[in-house]
Amino acid sequence: MASSLTKDSPSAPAGPEKTFFGHPRGLATLFMTEMWERFSFYGMRALLTIYLISGGPDASKGLQGGGLGIDLATTTAVYSIYLSMVYLLAMPGGWLGDRLWGPRKTVTIAACTIMLGHLTLALPGTGSFFAGLALVALGSGLLKANISTMVGHLYDGPDDPRRDGGFTIFYMGINIGAFFAPLIIGTVGETYNWHLGFALAAVGMGIGLIMFLLGTKHLSPRSSRVPTPLSREERVTWLRKGMTWLLIAAVFYGAVGLSGNFTLNWAMVPLTLAGIVIPATVLIRIKRDKELSETEQTKMSGYIWFFVAAAVFWMIYDQGGSTVQAFGTTKASGELFGLGFPSSWYQSLNPVFIMALAPVFAWFWLWLNRRGQEPSTVVKFAAGLFVVGVSFFFFLIPLAMAADGTLVSPVWLVGIYLIQTVGELCVSPVGLSVTTKMAPAKYASQMMGVWFLAVTAGDSVTGLLSIGGVDLSRTGVVALEALLASLAGFAIFMYRRKVRALMGDIR
Repeated sequence: MASSLTKDSPSAPAGPEKTFFGHPRGLATLFMTEMWERFSFYGMRALLTIYLISGGPDASKGLQGGGLGIDLATTTAVYSIYLSMVYLLAMPGGWLGDRLWGPRKTVTIAACTIMLGHLTLALPGTGSFFAGLALVALGSGLLKANISTMVGHLYDGPDDPRRDGGFTIFYMGINIGAFFAPLIIGTVGETYNWHLGFALAAVGMGIGLIMFLLGTKHLSPRSSRVPTPLSREERVTWLRKGMTWLLIAAVFYGAVGLSGNFTLNWAMVPLTLAGIVIPATVLIRIKRDKELSETEQTKMSGYIWFFVAAAVFWMIYDQGGSTVQAFGTTKASGELFGLGFPSSWYQSLNPVFIMALAPVFAWFWLWLNRRGQEPSTVVKFAAGLFVVGVSFFFFLIPLAMAADGTLVSPVWLVGIYLIQTVGELCVSPVGLSVTTKMAPAKYASQMMGVWFLAVTAGDSVTGLLSIGGVDLSRTGVVALEALLASLAGFAIFMYRRKVRALMGDIR
């Protein structure tokens, strides 16, 4: 990839230092680390649903064997729980960076954990698969909050004019890695060997780790510091609590396993319930904090509207990797314009649409702003919910066409992912922005983790429905979800004045 790195003359005693597109050189290190980490994450994710259903009752006849052969409902539950845990673990990941290891050390540990997880996935066997999945989720949660924190450390505070541009470049790394991952890892895993595909994901994370370690000298010294280190007494307390819960879990699940009654639901049900209860508990705890001012309390009431709306949005949107992906794998033709392709390539559509449409949306909002017509944050959120509902109304058409066994055109899948991306561009950037603006001062550093919990809640609801035996690929269920999202968007639009009043001076 071309860069704008500039080099001074060696003899010059002073002058402009090397930059990365006009930004600190450390941004190049974090850009490449995140790009390769996302390459590994999205590559494995592109294979996940297909691998789980391969050889099972919902698999197509042409799909490579050797997968776990799990039915679609269980597959959707596993996929949803995995994603929900990634985002749930972002909060303790940020806590470990703030209190124990510092961001730089936490990212190093996270990258090693992710790489080990992918290598474990590369081993055959159901036990190694779920162990590897747990390690990847743990490592991704550790890395997610801390690497973004280090990007912020490169700049001179929130008012540095380069800061927003730096984060834009950084997030481009996410989409570049996400775009190429299914094309490489997905192709190898789906058409040649599943476990070799998982091993390639480990290689990708390994490259990212090497680049991170080689480039740490360009990072801010703040990234190595522990902002609020635990005291010795706190360390002992947390260690005691952790070991106690670990022992309880080991004894409980050991007893269940020895009794011969263990099934996957013994693990999945507690995780899905935790993914719903923990976000609700966190929001209630912040809302009831008596140290918050009246204005902050009011803003938190407004923020809850956004949080619930976001949970509904992600509940449907993230099915692009499970329900929609499974449909594309089993019910859509594997050819387009006479060219065959692996179904895992569908997962490259969202990042390429993001890269193409994000600048258009940024320009469009600015254009409307100059004319005094830019919609408010509430209206953008309502539009995003309505649009993701439309994507599932659109999904009903190929579902009906495939009901008699006909293989539908892949263009229908392209349309679904395109519509969902439009919805994402209305919700995700706006949600990140409103979270930072409405955060109470006391919880300023924690609120980004709270925003991620909306993803956890949404995916946990999907997982719980799947565990309960709900077939999320049925026409009636898809229509109900589409209606739910559309009605939620309509409700927020109708109550937009009330929500804006709760937001105070935030627009």
